[in-house]
Amino acid sequence: MDLFSRSWAALRTAVADLPDEDFERPSGCTGWLVRDLVCHLVIDAQDVLITLVTPTRSEPTADAVTYWDLVEPPTGEDPLDALIPRLAAAYGEPRLLKFHFEDVGSAAGRAAELADPTVRVSTQDKVLTIGDFLSAYVLEWALHHLDLIAQLPSAAEPPAETLAAARLSLEDIAGFAFPVSFTDKDALLVGTGRRTPTDEETAALGERAVKLPLVLG
Repeated sequence: MDLFSRSWAALRTAVADLPDEDFERPSGCTGWLVRDLVCHLVIDAQDVLITLVTPTRSEPTADAVTYWDLVEPPTGEDPLDALIPRLAAAYGEPRLLKFHFEDVGSAAGRAAELADPTVRVSTQDKVLTIGDFLSAYVLEWALHHLDLIAQLPSAAEPPAETLAAARLSLEDIAGFAFPVSFTDKDALLVGTGRRTPTDEETAALGERAVKLPLVLG
């Protein structure tokens, strides 16, 4: 719960600190500008809010690791993926998108802090505890924070503790640990295909390299 709050607060602060011109720069998500990514984060925040108020008495079918599915890389043909840039452009001015994101995002943060981690909720045809649901989103926030600042070298990076937690989650999903020579950031970027591994990194990965990238959905 604490890592969720830290990672989410850091990501919201990073968005709030962006100058307007950075919204037109490429993000780390292929085909999306920074403004498109922020628009996606609005939808993510809505998903958190919706899930936290969708309790169920059913037995859990997933946890923080199995919440994630391994999927094919995006092609741009998914209707929701194609909708995001149009929605982002409709805001017109970055300040309007910033305002909406912070409005919904802060509400999602407050709801998470007030939630009982033992309560079970339903989302995406899965049942899991709120604690596991929020833990899964630490990985989401860490990856998207890195996406946000991919072309913004002066922007603040995610907190070290949330990068470390996200790396452990990705290793659990992968079923193997990344080499100790990989920083947490490198493990996340290379592991999810956001960066091509160097020759040295490929050699360090060995047989694990053929299992990458891990595309999460």
